[in-house]
Amino acid sequence: MESAGSKLVVLDFNATWCGPCRAIAPFLEELATAYGDKILVLKIDVDDCEELSMRFNISSMPTFVFIKEKAELERFSGASNEKLAETIKKLC
Repeated sequence: MESAGSKLVVLDFNATWCGPCRAIAPFLEELATAYGDKILVLKIDVDDCEELSMRFNISSMPTFVFIKEKAELERFSGASNEKLAETIKKLC
């Protein structure tokens, strides 16, 4: 995350066993491609990264945390394509 500079960093807290996480993943990839070098998407498996998940107080998946210049700007939980697209558009 240190090398993100002024990019919007999207932390995608998910789990392999989470159906909604798998459902929204292709849409998030489309957004990452569409926004190109304006965003950096980091996928975080809560089972593999328990300490990081605890640090961000993740209690449900998927949870998206939006960070820019080391500051958390927004977060939400749930697999809403519309909310994900709107949030990225607003913060970019």
